[in-house]
Amino acid sequence: MMLQSALAHPETSAALADDGSASLIRAAPYAVAIAVPPTRITSAELAERLGTTEEWIVSRTGVRERPVAEPGERLSDYATRAGAAALERAGIEAAELDLVVAATMTADELTPYASTVVAHGLGADHAGAFDLGAACTAFLSGMAVAAAQIETGRCRYVLVIGADFISRLTDPTDRRTTPLFSDAAGAVVFGPARTESAGIGPIVLGADGSDAARAIVIAHHDRKLQMDGPEVYRHAVARMAEASLAAVERAGLGLEDIDLFAFHQANRRITHALGERLGLDPSRVVDCIETLGNSSAATLPLALATAEADGRLKPGSRVLLAAFGGGFTWGAAVIEWGGGER
Repeated sequence: MMLQSALAHPETSAALADDGSASLIRAAPYAVAIAVPPTRITSAELAERLGTTEEWIVSRTGVRERPVAEPGERLSDYATRAGAAALERAGIEAAELDLVVAATMTADELTPYASTVVAHGLGADHAGAFDLGAACTAFLSGMAVAAAQIETGRCRYVLVIGADFISRLTDPTDRRTTPLFSDAAGAVVFGPARTESAGIGPIVLGADGSDAARAIVIAHHDRKLQMDGPEVYRHAVARMAEASLAAVERAGLGLEDIDLFAFHQANRRITHALGERLGLDPSRVVDCIETLGNSSAATLPLALATAEADGRLKPGSRVLLAAFGGGFTWGAAVIEWGGGER
């Protein structure tokens, strides 16, 4: 069964062709690429600093080592590398891009924005650019923007980059956060579907800014992440499960129709609990947190790249993406992976 996102929302999917007639556009992902800092900090090293054990850290996070950017490294440089590699793999020139979206909450400066620096670095001189902040859900939110722009004919090619250097927002003495978070960038190129077995289905997004959202806070005065782990765990599992089921239902599918589940790599306990709640075979769930940690907006493209490398993600694969992050924000979507010749 092919995803029916465009058919389900015809009012947002009809664009005018050159001859003035209405044409149906389906947005699809073309290619993914990542850029990860080479510096690694192991859980054994952190345990010595934090006065605990490697086993304690791994049992609570699932992370054995995590990439961490050096003090002089810039997030925009990694985002640009990921974007350039994704464009090359997609067979798209940077000059053809209509829009660059940087999903991040750790841009190098308040302004200029990461997206504009990346667009310039890529040579995307004709593209619009903006940053999008939705914490760990930001890449999924960026994908929603890309799909809408392409399906309405407002853009043809959109680059969405998820990039965060979360290590710069953690207190190095806090054993609740420092062992979990990491730094990375990942990018996906989106455009009109090149094959019948590619597309983006309905995207479910949610938010809750009530007092419950105070479980994850980064204040202006110290810019350090404060997190109530048990409360975040409870909300993350519940919200991602709800959103996953809603996205699958809106796509006219069942969980058994999904080839691969790429959840936000928040914490291995969360990933396992979510899989158990949904009754999923672990072989269909991407779990890459052990060596990559939680890099917030970058984890979904990292999960896709991991699955592609191990052979589980291929053209035509039906993938469920889901994320949960601060704010609170959350969401899910079903996609059919693209690729194919231009």
